[in-house]
Amino acid sequence: MDTLTRVENRIKEIGGWSAYELTETDNSRWEFYFIRHRLDQNRVVDTKTIGITLYTDITDPDGNKLTGKAYGELSATASDGELDKTIKDLIYQAGFVKNPAYTLYGKKQEHVSYDTDAQKEEISKAFIEAAKAVEETCSEDINSYEIFVDIISRDFRNSNGVSCRVSYPSSMLEIVINARREDHEIELYRNFRSGTCDSKRLSEDIAKAMNYGKDRLLAVPTPEGLELPVIFSTDDAIGIYGYFFEKMDAAMKYQKMSDFEIGKPVTERTGGDKITIEALDSLENSSENVPVDKEGSVIKRRFLIKDDIAESFWGSRQYSSYLGIEENSIVTNAKVYGGKDPEEELRKGDYLELVEFSDFQVDPVGGDIAGEIRLGYLHRGGEVTIVTGGSVSGQMQEAAKDMAFSSETVQYDKYVIPRITRLNGLHITGVRQD
Repeated sequence: MDTLTRVENRIKEIGGWSAYELTETDNSRWEFYFIRHRLDQNRVVDTKTIGITLYTDITDPDGNKLTGKAYGELSATASDGELDKTIKDLIYQAGFVKNPAYTLYGKKQEHVSYDTDAQKEEISKAFIEAAKAVEETCSEDINSYEIFVDIISRDFRNSNGVSCRVSYPSSMLEIVINARREDHEIELYRNFRSGTCDSKRLSEDIAKAMNYGKDRLLAVPTPEGLELPVIFSTDDAIGIYGYFFEKMDAAMKYQKMSDFEIGKPVTERTGGDKITIEALDSLENSSENVPVDKEGSVIKRRFLIKDDIAESFWGSRQYSSYLGIEENSIVTNAKVYGGKDPEEELRKGDYLELVEFSDFQVDPVGGDIAGEIRLGYLHRGGEVTIVTGGSVSGQMQEAAKDMAFSSETVQYDKYVIPRITRLNGLHITGVRQD
């Protein structure tokens, strides 16, 4: 008897619930820890867990129908006693979590699977070779790096007959880079996530980070009084497009944290490029390239926003049902379409390109933009000055009115976005010089 069937049988025997969801997750991982390029340690970690979500039907004193919900997780090797205790505890806890009534996905489907031929040995080797291929110098080199390569298998079933299995690679490289000049030395940390390893792209990204480290040591304070367009050319730009992506989340809409309306513009366009965001059913080399979401719903390719017009909300079964959307899914992979002009055109004139922040955020509710500048390139009068310090701030809805982005795109793990994004009207705070 397989593990999920064993758990399912115990749930049915104990009773006291209205619906259930079960997920068995098998994670097979290889880990490598390097100091410089010397292997310090490596290990193999295999874990198998069972996630149990139990639902109960509740009627409040006014006769309103509610849905109770509780989630628990335990090892796949848990004893019958531990399993029974967890189930009974979840049924009890579900009585205290009272949501407006909704039901689970009930459309029975054929066994959906996405199996990968990717091997941990091949992926690990590619990461190691990519790190070794980076050209180091006496002033910029790799301090250390850690590699985590996972093959994740996930089996899901619910009480309405939905059953599916997915298997996919998910990898991560954490690297620390040193840059030094005379008596000064700094460290840069990078975290690269992907499905497998794109060796050429990874080597280029590490080399770029090393160059940023070198430039940080040459940077001068960001001048005060700058009123220039700001260009974003790194993965920080994900936050800019993430604002629009999150506004299309059914949970955000139901909780009144999003004012986007289907069929209406998501911004008051005055210029620049119109925003188009597409939910993807697959994205090569994403760290979560799966055809079904964690609730067993098939992920369908569709536009969330097209030419500035909101087209489709995405999200969990709970909040989708509250919005009257019967078939929907949680989205992990998305593509932002490029603009009308190439990068070269958007780089004309004076601007401030920001590539390193101590922190950069775009609030998904209010749209506030905030970032502390660690490294930027000030293009002014045909000259380029490397700058550091100060901050950039603004409001996403205002900046979106005439935002422009390159026709060329680039992939950062689960997202494809324009290679560069140009925003006007942001407030640049320089470093005061006494």
